[in-house]
Amino acid sequence: MQASELTDDQVAELAEMFRLMGDPTRLKIIAACLHAPMCVSDIAAKYGLSQTLVSHHLRLLRAARVLRADRRGKQIFYVAADEHVKRVINDMAEHVCERPPSEL
Repeated sequence: MQASELTDDQVAELAEMFRLMGDPTRLKIIAACLHAPMCVSDIAAKYGLSQTLVSHHLRLLRAARVLRADRRGKQIFYVAADEHVKRVINDMAEHVCERPPSEL
């Protein structure tokens, strides 16, 4: 499906996903979970955040289908929901890191 073929409901859902990913803290959390599952305590420690705050952000990201949760014993690990999420974040990170062509 092309972006130009989205229904109004799909556009609204996509806009909400981008809004959620636009928060710097949530974007850090997503990036941390792109390639390996991470638990709340590890994410909180990595960024110096409270576990309560991380849990709040994870709840929103799960609801938007950006991240998924996998229970392992007593802990829940979070990882990118699918390859689409990984591609979007990685592609945009590459875009940000590219040097603009020098002006002639």
